[in-house]
Amino acid sequence: MLDPADLPLPPLREDLRLCDAADNRDGEPGWMIHDTVVNRFYRIGWLEFECLLRWGQSPRQISEQVARDSALKPDVEQVLELRAFLEHHHLLRAGPEQLGKLQAQSEARTWSSWRWWLHHYLFFRVPLLRPQAGLQRLAGALGWLFHPLTGWLVIGLSLLGILLVIQQWDTFTHAVVESFSTEGLFSFALALIVAKTLHELGHALVATRLGLRVGHMGVAFLVLWPMLYTDTGESWKLKHSRQRLAIASAGIATELSLAGLATLGWALCDDGALRNALLYLATTSWVLSLALNASPFMRFDGYFILSDLLDFPNLHERASALARVALRRNLLGLHEPWPEPFPSHQRRLLVAFAFATWLYRLVLFLGIAVAVYLFFFKLLGIVLFMVEIAWFIALPVKRELSHWWQQRSRIPGQRKRLFYLCLALGVLALAVPWHSQVDAVGVARAEHQLRVYTPYPARLQSLREQGEVKAGEVLATLNEPDLDSRLRSSEATARSYQARLSGLLADPAGLSVDAATQQRLNVQNEEARSARVEMARLNLQAPFAGIWLDRDPDWRPGQWVNRQEPLGILIDPGRWQVDAYVAQDQVHHLAVGNSVRFYPDGQPTALQGKVLAIGSTRANQLAHRMLSSHFGGPVATGNQPLVPTHAVFQVLIALDEPLVGLHETRGRLKIDGERRSISPATNTSRPPHQPTHQNGNSGLRLRIWR
Repeated sequence: MLDPADLPLPPLREDLRLCDAADNRDGEPGWMIHDTVVNRFYRIGWLEFECLLRWGQSPRQISEQVARDSALKPDVEQVLELRAFLEHHHLLRAGPEQLGKLQAQSEARTWSSWRWWLHHYLFFRVPLLRPQAGLQRLAGALGWLFHPLTGWLVIGLSLLGILLVIQQWDTFTHAVVESFSTEGLFSFALALIVAKTLHELGHALVATRLGLRVGHMGVAFLVLWPMLYTDTGESWKLKHSRQRLAIASAGIATELSLAGLATLGWALCDDGALRNALLYLATTSWVLSLALNASPFMRFDGYFILSDLLDFPNLHERASALARVALRRNLLGLHEPWPEPFPSHQRRLLVAFAFATWLYRLVLFLGIAVAVYLFFFKLLGIVLFMVEIAWFIALPVKRELSHWWQQRSRIPGQRKRLFYLCLALGVLALAVPWHSQVDAVGVARAEHQLRVYTPYPARLQSLREQGEVKAGEVLATLNEPDLDSRLRSSEATARSYQARLSGLLADPAGLSVDAATQQRLNVQNEEARSARVEMARLNLQAPFAGIWLDRDPDWRPGQWVNRQEPLGILIDPGRWQVDAYVAQDQVHHLAVGNSVRFYPDGQPTALQGKVLAIGSTRANQLAHRMLSSHFGGPVATGNQPLVPTHAVFQVLIALDEPLVGLHETRGRLKIDGERRSISPATNTSRPPHQPTHQNGNSGLRLRIWR
């Protein structure tokens, strides 16, 4: 059997182009192989270039000739590795066997294959324009945009806009909050389209000015999320990294310029449609440019800018390769060679960058998977969620673990024992029931409290100042003019009837009408008594001793008050309770008497307490508006502001000491529940808790007012 080192190498494809490239960081010359079919570029070094000059001979002949004609000393394995690289990327002329493989791969990628659907779900592109002719005309007409004076002018105007917005920051933030509506979201979408169109146009114009051809522009779909894109693949023809940096940063520079000028326009415009449009452009451009495009952890503009600044092509791939080897060497003790020689400090930086990239992508892909799950109907959402997790997270982990398994015989015995020990500790940590805390949110309130309202619309006469009060003391006095008029009228009529009765008793002839007059007198006396009772209801007294709070300082004598306007609240400051809400999958871990720590918002110390009662059914309505997400609270609610979107149970908690501020306070709770392990398989089920109180739909809310 012939040695592969002595067999002639298959020829290269005729449509490939070999272009000069910038020198490597160590001064070695570089070249680019341009695959004109897919417009893809492959960077090669001096050794690969010398091998390609002699391609077609056997690997042994090529290695001997390169060693004879240059300072390089390649071996046969390096030439064979170059052949494998070229074959993997389909840069060699395909023979019958290779054509069969390509045909099989092409048939497997048709729409009837699950791989085709998977690929097109995760990522696909739709070219829309071939803009080269129009870009050349536009680049000539907009040459003034690339003058340094224009750049400095835009920077100055943007800074001026930022300073003007800072002076009216409250108005700006209020306008941003008010824009989150159905109409506002549609406007944000339009602003996003405008900003991203100009963003991609910036890339295309700079590439055209540098003499490159922009193949096409269109829309790319990443997990069905549309994004505009520009094909600037020919930027690798440029020898200088600063030119590639100009193309990579053109999009962000365009978007930041748009954001700065829109910010200035918003600050100078009067209220109206134009100012709203500038607000949408400014906020969209600022946020997406700085938060998304500037990130170097995904293959967006920030990554290419960083690569060109460092003159370090394929930064992600090379850093990830170093990180995988570092992981194997430090964790498993495998003495694998480094993929590339770097100084130790540079290698540590690249490894740290790779780990940061992995962490960033893990969080991002998990977030995308959750968003996909929530966006689609449940069955399809679960399937797509699993695809996201399997493709972006589980598959890379599986590849690395497969390599570990293949190299298990090379792992030192001490590292194996340490690995097994850590694995056993991990399993033990999952199985041991140590976790007992249940998280909840709630509102602390006085156990006894009375919100004071007028029984019916009336005119305010006096309102007590805030402070301590005793039982029976007057909190507010009101009057109702119609009642006063009725009382005076009834009393006057009663006096007239009384006088008439006195006259009739003196005149025997009037005894025949005595009974009728007496009846009318009784009616007037009853009406007067009723009016006095109603007027007494307007004299609002404290039913128990406590503290009078939340008195509106704007109330003045003579103002009319309706039944929906509270005059204040009377609380007993001695005992406090918390109306807490616990998720459905956590409530069965609780029992009456469990210890509780309540952390009021804005306070560093916790208040101790215990569970008094647990609701038997899910809460259909929140007892406090401040808990609803509709009003900025932590509990998710839908169209109805007080109706939770997820099943929660109400838990009543008694605090051991009162709150410092003596006002209703929102906070978070840590409840000591049943001890359980992290692994659900080792958790034993317990019977549902026995409810200690039921109160209609909302479970536990006890009210003593209204």
